[in-house]
Amino acid sequence: MMSEANRSLVALGIALAICYAAAAIGGLVTAPAIPGWYETLRKPPFNPPNGVFGPVWTVLYTMMALAVWLVWKAPAPAPQRRLAFLAFAVQLVLNVAWSVVFFGLQSPWGGVLVIIALIAAVVGTMFAFAPISRNAALLLAPYLAWIAFASVLNLWIAALN
Repeated sequence: MMSEANRSLVALGIALAICYAAAAIGGLVTAPAIPGWYETLRKPPFNPPNGVFGPVWTVLYTMMALAVWLVWKAPAPAPQRRLAFLAFAVQLVLNVAWSVVFFGLQSPWGGVLVIIALIAAVVGTMFAFAPISRNAALLLAPYLAWIAFASVLNLWIAALN
């Protein structure tokens, strides 16, 4: 029989694997578009260098995994926990969808629509996490800030192109 500590480590590993899988899918769609299509786009003057995005997203996906793991570990009624996990899954799917729409379909305006839904989903996830684990909700705050910034970039790129 597995100890509680081992079960917790397995759950953390699963959370990291799920979040990094989402990152990998987004990366597979994004990477081919960077040297070609994305380079041709006009961008706002505050657009970060391409090398910034990978490290930032690695930290954010790690924080997302830690957040969902904290929710898994915290005592909470099953319906409340299911709602929190569903909210997390929805925002993660929208996260990947943004890469597919913006980079894969090369649609900045489509990206704007998806990122607006993503912002709402992350806020909803934070609200679902907060009663279970305040720290889990707070771990998503940098993610929300980054996608808010990304939404401004996305909107500028759409408008400029």
